[in-house]
Amino acid sequence: MGLGYVNGKFVSLDELVIPIEERGHQFGDGVYEVIHCYNGKPFMLDEHIERLIRSCEAIKLPITQTFTDFQELILTGVEKAQLVFGKVYLQITRGIAPRNHPFPNVPVSITMTLNESEPTPVEIREQGVSAITHEDERWAKCYIKSLNLLPNILAKQVAQDQGSFEAILVRDGYITEGTSSNVYIVKNGEIITTPLSNHILAGITRIAVKQAAEELNIPFVEKNYSPEELLQADEVFMSNTSIEILPIVKVDSQKIGNGVPGEITNKLYSQYQVYKQNQA
Repeated sequence: MGLGYVNGKFVSLDELVIPIEERGHQFGDGVYEVIHCYNGKPFMLDEHIERLIRSCEAIKLPITQTFTDFQELILTGVEKAQLVFGKVYLQITRGIAPRNHPFPNVPVSITMTLNESEPTPVEIREQGVSAITHEDERWAKCYIKSLNLLPNILAKQVAQDQGSFEAILVRDGYITEGTSSNVYIVKNGEIITTPLSNHILAGITRIAVKQAAEELNIPFVEKNYSPEELLQADEVFMSNTSIEILPIVKVDSQKIGNGVPGEITNKLYSQYQVYKQNQA
């Protein structure tokens, strides 16, 4: 059934614990991380905590917790929940205070949920998924893993309504990322992805993709590319913590390459499985 945590106390997920005057609820004033567990161990935990702390600093959340504090909290939660294969969702907000725009002088609020989950179906990996392109309507600080996800949700729903898995976002004529993923193209044996900037999230799985490419001697090129280049790619794939590395075989109803998951995408996915096994 899963397990919850709120400000020092582990609770059941159906327990009422969040006051109505909570800034995450009222303003989306907070940040979060999603960490996947394999065989009871959080994968790339250090990288997730480092990004969480960077996000807190970026929105001036006055956390007093250290890297080690977050590490111990997550590991304790995984143990208490007996989480084998699933997700840890950790959220930090500016706290509980009467609704007012300026920062309140109150402690931050930390909540967490731990739930088992199902792996991405094998047939989806083997067949690949479709995507659409969509205008990037988000704010200018997408490098922060903020609670403010409404533009992402709206674009993702457009994709879902059109029978697609993901919406690939376009800003100023170039691809940025997906609504909940980093996006890559493969052309002439090179992996190409958007450079890190304020306009995209530095994905944790992106780190693993880059490492895998280097170990497999596949060029990993960080440069801007257009929707036209996306459609003309030999392969397209996306990555995030939940889906890992997933091939995209159709964009805007146009087939990518020969319309099946590509060789390089499959090699990267296989190498990613090695990283998971090595951690176990």
